[in-house]
Amino acid sequence: MLKHALPPLIDNSTIILIMGTMAGEQSIAKQEYYANRGNLFWKILFAIFEEEFSTSYEDRKALVKKYNIGLWNVLKSCKREGSSDAKITEETINDFENLHKQFPNIKYVFFESKAAAKYFHKHSVPQDGITYITLPSTSGLNAGLTTAEKMEQWKVVSKIRLSKNED
Repeated sequence: MLKHALPPLIDNSTIILIMGTMAGEQSIAKQEYYANRGNLFWKILFAIFEEEFSTSYEDRKALVKKYNIGLWNVLKSCKREGSSDAKITEETINDFENLHKQFPNIKYVFFESKAAAKYFHKHSVPQDGITYITLPSTSGLNAGLTTAEKMEQWKVVSKIRLSKNED
């Protein structure tokens, strides 16, 4: 079954872009990034910014906006059974060249998994002036690391404290 990416959660203040491979089943159904309760993405993000955790999607969107973070998927569409990146076929990639023209303030791209990085590098060319970093997947399917180990690696996101005026 053909899956389609969620619309980007990006604006002109976005400096950090976090990209997953493709939204999972629950995220697509709810039209919310990282909607699966088994995914640690939101728990980790609230924790590394020392903010009180919320299950409200409006609060979650406010958190990423507060820290100049955008969310998107590497893939525009793909065929996939279930939510596992390992089952992706017939993928098409999002248009990053136009994205970077539209939102030139993006300076950091964090891939939310090795799969996201793999598909990006397979189909796209990294842009000059942008730092690309691959982080461990926050998915419940990624049992290779403990929550604490994932959180430790994700802290790099919270260490980027650029203001809109800096370059």
